[in-house]
Amino acid sequence: MPERGVYAISVAAEMVSMEIQNLRVYERRGLVAPARTAGGTRRYSAADIVRLHRIRDLLAEGLNLAGVARVLELEHEVARLRADNQRLRRAKRG
Repeated sequence: MPERGVYAISVAAEMVSMEIQNLRVYERRGLVAPARTAGGTRRYSAADIVRLHRIRDLLAEGLNLAGVARVLELEHEVARLRADNQRLRRAKRG
């Protein structure tokens, strides 16, 4: 399950070669939203790890956090529109 939070923040940071503090900043900025245990411990999912890799890559390309947020929003919108387009094409055929 790619959406299930299983990785502690230290493991997630190591997986994406980032500092723990950076992951906290990205969460505060709304770029990533890890699950929380009942005790409040962050748990990152496989999907969160993919997103963190994307954030890292965009930052390496020279974007600031506001630019990263905008790119992620646009990528999400494109994915949604593509899914809608496919659904409409299937409905038209059927």
